[in-house]
Amino acid sequence: MNASGRIASLIQALPKTETHLHLEGSLSYDLLTAWDPVRFPPNPPFRRPEFRFASFPQFDEVLLGHALPWFVSAERYHEAARVTFARHVLQNVRYVETSFHLPVAGFIGVPGREMIAAIRSAVPPGLEVRIFAGMLRSDYAGPMRAVIDDLENWDELAGVDLHGHEATPTEAWTAGVWSRLRAAGKLTKCHAGEFDGSARVREAIELLGVTRIAHGVRAIEDPTVVALARERDVTFDVCPISNLKLGVYPSYADYPLRALMQAGVRCTVSTDDPLVFGNDLAGEYAALAAEGGFSVGELAQLVRNGWETALVPAAIRAAMGAEIDRQLGLAVP
Repeated sequence: MNASGRIASLIQALPKTETHLHLEGSLSYDLLTAWDPVRFPPNPPFRRPEFRFASFPQFDEVLLGHALPWFVSAERYHEAARVTFARHVLQNVRYVETSFHLPVAGFIGVPGREMIAAIRSAVPPGLEVRIFAGMLRSDYAGPMRAVIDDLENWDELAGVDLHGHEATPTEAWTAGVWSRLRAAGKLTKCHAGEFDGSARVREAIELLGVTRIAHGVRAIEDPTVVALARERDVTFDVCPISNLKLGVYPSYADYPLRALMQAGVRCTVSTDDPLVFGNDLAGEYAALAAEGGFSVGELAQLVRNGWETALVPAAIRAAMGAEIDRQLGLAVP
């Protein structure tokens, strides 16, 4: 077996986690094609590896234009989640954190708790799934305020995630709500350091109090923010293919994942929105090896980082660490 074959075998054998996945953005494009092949023809240009989005608004338009027609019922959430989780099982992914977008006026009309039940009912044996409610920075208004204020009582909800384009400022309500949700046992996350710079990563850590940041890669622009993330034991759930296809970085040669790891920041690898990026988790690791020159040890460390931050009992974390060690030992010639 050649070197690339050995890397592919190791990637498959490692017990992986995915900790940055938008459920609506994980919709299988094949489901759309089977449902309406005229409207959603196979292999659209935006899913091809070489495609680059011109802007976040263009990406958002493509994502919503494909996701919104599908997600009109709890049954559709179940079917989308079933196919997504089946793909995870095939790639030996053992643990997933996925978010759904809280329903707002003019958006998805399925009540949040019905979404959670539909997603939960799609989880196959052998896969641990934690479900998060995602919301925009501007969502704490009108009828959404009562919904967000009630999230602490949703026992089936693991936590919350603040997402959307960073051009939108973080509003004053967020810090208090995030603090209250943590006090209720919910894990709080925030998207930062993607389209905006390191200051937004600092804001997420110091103002919002999060220890889990989606993306975070532009923290590298300020060594003091990198040090802050390391000192506060913050995890960056990074998505390399997403960042490249959205133009956050032009190439793997410029991508700061290795530099962040070497600086002591815990990083994990995920797919973000495979509906529009055409990626999967195994492909993320394979690209890091082939395009980024990541070693077997570095790939294994990224997988290990996922289990270090996963919401699982210590015994499962230890067992997965031992399995990673075993697979890494088998991979060494």
